[in-house]
Parts: sequence; structure tokens; C-alpha cells
Amino acid sequence: MRGINTHKTVIEPMAKNLFLAEGDLWKLLRQRMTPAFTSGKLKAMFPLIVERAERMQTHAINAPPTGRVLDSREIMARYTTDFIGACGFGLDMDSLTTENSSFRKLGMDIFKFEVSQIIKQMLKEMFPEACKHFRIFSKIEKDANALVKTILEKRNYEPSGRHDFVDLLLEYRKKGKIVGQSIEIMKSNGMPEEVSLELTEELITAQIMVFFGAGFETSSSSTSYTLHELAYNPEEQQKVQEEIDIVLAKYNNKLCYEAVSEMTYLHCAFKEGIRMFPSLGHLVRKCARKYTFPDLDLTIDEGVSILIPVQALHMDPLYFEEPEKFKPSRFLTDFINPLTKHIYLPFGEGPRACIGERLGLMQSLAGLAAVLSRYSVEPAPETLRHPIVDPTSNIVQMCCRWITFDV
Repeated sequence: MRGINTHKTVIEPMAKNLFLAEGDLWKLLRQRMTPAFTSGKLKAMFPLIVERAERMQTHAINAPPTGRVLDSREIMARYTTDFIGACGFGLDMDSLTTENSSFRKLGMDIFKFEVSQIIKQMLKEMFPEACKHFRIFSKIEKDANALVKTILEKRNYEPSGRHDFVDLLLEYRKKGKIVGQSIEIMKSNGMPEEVSLELTEELITAQIMVFFGAGFETSSSSTSYTLHELAYNPEEQQKVQEEIDIVLAKYNNKLCYEAVSEMTYLHCAFKEGIRMFPSLGHLVRKCARKYTFPDLDLTIDEGVSILIPVQALHMDPLYFEEPEKFKPSRFLTDFINPLTKHIYLPFGEGPRACIGERLGLMQSLAGLAAVLSRYSVEPAPETLRHPIVDPTSNIVQMCCRWITFDV
């Protein structure tokens, strides 16, 4: 279990998404939504990724000529916002050229937690029954509901043929109730009860917003940090660029699904970037049933929350040699230490691993390839070598970093 929702029956609408849901709600949502992230659907979406990546190249060209300083995180956030708008909503948002994009603002609001929200969450954790009606996401609920309602009404609540995420959810809704075996309710003979779930507009809104929020923030954070490390490691940057040039030459210098799939060293550089600075610095899980580790004689009781310090594990010399160094080559071969397989967790692991891992990966790699195929990056005068994590960031850790795009 994720362990973030503190009450089993009273769950605020925006928290009924695949990331935060628990128990049967999570199982049925995951069951229905998994087919939306197959390699075939990813490949079909890829032209939309390429179109937004090429727009990002043009945006960099149009940067102010003096110094050519661009905020890497901001430009990557706008790129991913535009891509998710196209793939998720079927909308052309053009956040790269629209300074005050409403979608970019909504994306920032999703992860900008105010003091009042933090206090409410703490109270819900300490007094789940008394504070069960507290709403943490009320700040974005009104805008999210209005946005999704507008999109659904334009499509008359029917799939439009765009094959985006909204279409997929509407198709799933037409199939009727989601039916499956419960992981919470058992019959007297020990067999699971059959449970069902109707994909209401409220649930559709929650899934769309987590697709938007999780997709843009994690990708923009991880790609901009990878650019940050490449800026400070020009020899690694050169290796990545040489590979990009060689692969693109095979495809008439055009980004495509096959080309990005062949960029092995770029993939290694990105994996190393999210090793050093994973978007989720920690994972939280709640024990669903009492369990004892035989080798440790350690028992974890039902309902106990467990915090997994992902970044601390990624930077532990016990598992990664010279962990503070940016070394993409460590991902060219399997890790020597067999424990590392269960230590490297940028997308989580197990049944609750990130369902959109492949989509996020291809989106991020395409964005990096688009930038590095045309530009070299180097630290700007204002750049901090070791960016400071924003202490107000909550689920996804964020920091500010500047990089010069050298044309």
C-alpha cells in the first residue's frame, strides 16, 4: 500500500488517483489502466513527442542572444507540459512560447504545497478519524474539474479518435464497470470477494490530473538534472553527443522512436542522472498485513508505514562505486553487486512501480536528444554545482538550476 491516504473510506476526490489510491480502488484502476501504457500505444504517441521536442529546439534558438542563459528546469517543464497536453488531453498548449500558460501554472500548483496543506496532512495522519474530511488538494480541485469537464463536453463524453489518454479513459468507461477479485474483503472460506468499480467523471478527473502532474514534474526534474551533470562533465557530454549524431545520421537526422531506442549511452546518462537525483527522493509504503522476515527475526505489523530513502540508497558507496561521481558507463553492464537490483529505485518497484515508466523514459530521452543534437550545455555563472533542494517540495523533490545553452 502507498500509505498516503490516511482514511479507508473517506478519500477526497483528487486523491482517488492511481498513485495515491489503495486497496481495491488501486487494484481495479491499475487493472483497467495498464493497457494504456503498452509499447504499441507508446510508439503511436511518439510523433507527438517529436513535434514538441522540435519546438523546444526552436525555443532555445530564440533565447536572448546575450549569454544565452536558459533555466533548464523551466524549459524542460514547458516541453513536458506541452507533450502531456497533446498525449493526455489532445490539446496544443504551446507552453514554450506562451509565458503565462495556464497549464504551466496548474502544473506548478499541483506540487506547490502551502503551510496550511502540510498542517492538514499532519493532522490527518495523527487523527485520521477526526480529520477525515480535511481536503489537501482543494486548491487545484476547482480548476481541475473545470478543465476536465470542458474537455469531456467537447467530446460529448465519447472517444474522439485522437487516441490520447482522455480517449482511453472514455473507452474504458464505455466497457462498463471494472470487475475483479478483492484484496481487502475475503469470504469465510478464505477466497476473495468479487468487487466492482464504475469509472465516474470524478475518477476520470483524478486519473487525468495525476497523469498530468506526475508526468510533467518528474520528467522535467530528471532531464534538467541530467543536463546539469552533463554541463559539469563535458567529456561525458561529448560521448552522448557523438552517439546522438551517429544514430540520427541513420535516420536522416530525424528524431523517431527507433532512433531514440538506439541511443544507449544517452540512456545510460539519464539513468545515472536519476540515480544521483531521483525525482522521488523517498518512497512510502504501508504494511497491508503482518509480515515477519525470517532471516532478521523482524516483524512489521499491519498498518505500519515504511519510508524507503531512495536517494540515500542511490548514493551509498556500499552499492555504487564512487557514488558522488557522474559515471554513465556504470549502466552499460549489469551491476556487479547483486543487491543493487533492489537498490536502484527511481521508478519504484513491485506492483506499485510507476505505470508510466516507459512513457516517461522515452519522453525524457527524446527531449535530451533534441537539445544535445543541436547544442552543448555548460554551467551559467549563477549555477550552483550542487543544487539545493527546495524545502517546500513535497512528493517530488525540486530545486532551481541554471544552464547556458551554447549554440
